[in-house]
Amino acid sequence: MQKEEFVKEALDRLIERYGRELHTELVHRNLTELFVAVFLSPQCTDKQVNNVTRGLFKRFRSFDDYAGADTRMLMRYLSGLNYYKTKARNLKKSARMVLELYDGKVPRSLEKLMEFPGVGRKVGNVILNEGFAIDEGIAVDTHCATVARRLRLSRHKDPHKIEADLLRKVPREQWGLVSNLFIALGRDTCRARVKHCERCVLSDICPSSTMPNK
Repeated sequence: MQKEEFVKEALDRLIERYGRELHTELVHRNLTELFVAVFLSPQCTDKQVNNVTRGLFKRFRSFDDYAGADTRMLMRYLSGLNYYKTKARNLKKSARMVLELYDGKVPRSLEKLMEFPGVGRKVGNVILNEGFAIDEGIAVDTHCATVARRLRLSRHKDPHKIEADLLRKVPREQWGLVSNLFIALGRDTCRARVKHCERCVLSDICPSSTMPNK
């Protein structure tokens, strides 16, 4: 099977299994909350972030609130997260930037989002995809990276290099979907520490499958 055919077949099967309406599991009600939740997500699980934002979103409702917050207070709210001190400082700085540079509105480009302290390509891509349905790139988290390597779509460990490989091999119209599909597969069967090929929809075509008669 040629690489293009393989990618199409794999994505078609994943869509049939997990659907097209896949979204982040970070709980949010508006664009401000989405920005903050995704901003806080690096090096943390979605569950960790949701536990923290449950109280955070009751106290802070706008970028004005974050920009004007006492940094030590923010740290207390974020103390359940990894690197919470740095995230508190960067969140306050980023809120000020949103207000001063973008009139209180989250910018709609990856280049501008990456100007915020603590925002890399993954965070920027998730904000664009979830908040604006804009796909400038592919968000690569640990699940996405694991699946991409096992499907031999990338041999790299660096998320930026994995993203570059996927951007070349995945059709542009599916950039915004492929990350969530790989995350769904990763959480379901293709976990980093143990894979359950016996119940994976790609077991007969995956080059890393442990199942016989591939």
